[in-house]
Amino acid sequence: MAAYFISNRAALLGVVLFVFDSSLTALAVEDALHNTAIPDSDIERLSIHYRQAYRGNVPATELPQAISVLDEQLIKDSGLTRFQDLLDYSASVARQNNGGGLWDSFSLRGFPGNENMPSGYLINGFNGGRGFSGHRDLSNVAYVEILKGPGSALYGRSEPGGTVNIVTKKPQYQTSGYLKASKGSFDQYRLEGDVTSGITDTLAFRINGAWQEHDSFRDYVFSDKKIVTPSLRWQLSDESSLLYEVEYLKQEQLFDRGIVVLNNNFNTVPRSRYLGEPNDGATTVDATGHQLTYEYELSDDWSLTAGYNYRDSSLNGYSSDAELAKGRQSLYDDGRTLTRQHRYRDYASEDHSVRAELSGQFDTGGLRHNLLLGADAYHYRLKTGLYRYRGPKGAYAIDIFAPQYGAAQPDVSLLYENRETQNAWGAYLQDQLDLTGHWKLHLGLRFDRYRQEIAEQVKSSLSDQTDQRVSPKVGLVYQWSEALSFYGSYSEGFLPLSGTDYAGNPFEPEESQSVELGIKFNSTGFGVLPINGSLAWFDAQKSNILTSDPVNVGFSATLGEAKSTGLELDLAAELTENLEAKLSYAYLNTRTANDSLNLDWGVLIPAGSPLVNVPKHTGSLVLKQDLNDFSIDGHLGVTWRYVDSRLGDSADPSFQLPSYQLLGVFFATRLGESVSLALNVDNLLDEHYIASSYSALWPVPGEPRNVKVSVSYEF
Repeated sequence: MAAYFISNRAALLGVVLFVFDSSLTALAVEDALHNTAIPDSDIERLSIHYRQAYRGNVPATELPQAISVLDEQLIKDSGLTRFQDLLDYSASVARQNNGGGLWDSFSLRGFPGNENMPSGYLINGFNGGRGFSGHRDLSNVAYVEILKGPGSALYGRSEPGGTVNIVTKKPQYQTSGYLKASKGSFDQYRLEGDVTSGITDTLAFRINGAWQEHDSFRDYVFSDKKIVTPSLRWQLSDESSLLYEVEYLKQEQLFDRGIVVLNNNFNTVPRSRYLGEPNDGATTVDATGHQLTYEYELSDDWSLTAGYNYRDSSLNGYSSDAELAKGRQSLYDDGRTLTRQHRYRDYASEDHSVRAELSGQFDTGGLRHNLLLGADAYHYRLKTGLYRYRGPKGAYAIDIFAPQYGAAQPDVSLLYENRETQNAWGAYLQDQLDLTGHWKLHLGLRFDRYRQEIAEQVKSSLSDQTDQRVSPKVGLVYQWSEALSFYGSYSEGFLPLSGTDYAGNPFEPEESQSVELGIKFNSTGFGVLPINGSLAWFDAQKSNILTSDPVNVGFSATLGEAKSTGLELDLAAELTENLEAKLSYAYLNTRTANDSLNLDWGVLIPAGSPLVNVPKHTGSLVLKQDLNDFSIDGHLGVTWRYVDSRLGDSADPSFQLPSYQLLGVFFATRLGESVSLALNVDNLLDEHYIASSYSALWPVPGEPRNVKVSVSYEF
């Protein structure tokens, strides 16, 4: 969310002074319009300040919470196009079941959401992860915030591991843009563009997007996508502005559950082997989003923001999935015949949300109050319809070693169709008090009330539940100096859960508690090597955690309570004048907090068992060397990622995914004043690895070595 203050709207000459406000966490590089060598007397100035939703006027360095930022420069250097790939550079994030490759799914601080649904995240402070919006594209992303720890006292209805907030690129009054064409291994082609300019002194536009045709290292698998994201900004007066942002995405992809692993042999079949049915054709995702944001500066100290968000999405298509029930699977009999189910998915969602908040500061009795007062509400509708053919053992099968495609596809019949409606509203209050020059007290409180109705069409069942919760947060910050601060916090949260179990019963909302202690530092204040970052320890617990139902595939089941204790380190340093480094490391001890026995599974999961797809150790490192000393207008860099071994099946503790390390290199140089060339090599050593897993018959292999070349024209 952005607020713009214009000092002289009568004459915008296209020369802009960018002013950075220390109360902001990050700004995209493209939004920093640089000064030119023109005398000050000839410059008309436009000061641009960004203020994040749910942030108020408190600087990120003074919040009792670990926050890391993945910026646009990292996106450019690494040649990334997908949101899920960017999250790999935060060690606190781990990949989860990706729904046949059709959505983004992740855990934060070890806590996954519903494995049969995409993960939730925010877009400019509004919910953007609900529903089925495919792979989030990075073409219009300025930066991504990882807000760690439960945010329910402020954002409402969030996971205890944290909240991910995507901040999009905004219209600018100065004309600029780029056009980039890319070619990668496995016949991967992409065209991406971005242009922004002022239409009048008070009206600016921006339009960006991408078109891609991607084949894959996986036989027959493709992922084609078209996305366009226009936006328009209107300066209504010196104090107020209106911003309208639109998103449209169409994604077509062959549904892909991955490979099979027998007897823990991860080379059972080649990583390229596709075990679905190419004749199923593409599964299609259509998604549209609208955001309208109004901002008004009441005074130098107070501001009002209000917004409306609308999103709709749908996912439709066939798939041929490996049968997971052992009693129905021929593969366990002869070691080569894979019994499959034939399925059709008919999913759709519609999401309306509104928010208004007032933020500012005032003094009472010698205390400075940084106050944030707000309210929000949403109306969310979700349809999940699953059609299935499930024949006897050996029916609709494929030979995993000599697959023959094109078998007659059996008709499917409706297994279930849930129609869910959620209505909720909440009010929140946050006050950060400057007790002294060093001590700051953070107090937050949120009240939520929601109603959930779920109608299941096949069983003709109807469930209706209403609940209300109060979510508190308290924190204390000791700011030793501008370069060093210590903090501690305690918070509680809750999250309504979508869907039902196999019996048609709705899930109770999950509840969470979290304690966090941390340090934030910036060594420039000590006159040594420029380095900034944070170190955080946390201990969190949540109830009613969901996992996949290994017997009734496509359904979720409760696993009881889970705990996560961990340590996180995020650093950014300038090792020399031309060498930069970014490091992220996390240690997570995530486990069940109680014994769980599911009679359908026939499996006892004892307390202390790990959670699926969550590694204990994760790390990433980016080194970037500027090449100006070598008379090259460009840079060279190396990326490294490590992911520890993980549980691959929630009901089978013996199925462990091996650890892996990925090494990458990137290089970029200018070929002229406006043209640049970039080279990215991912998985340089061609590591064989499993990115995530649902079961031993649905593990998702990671991509082999991939070489990508991009040419950009900037203006």
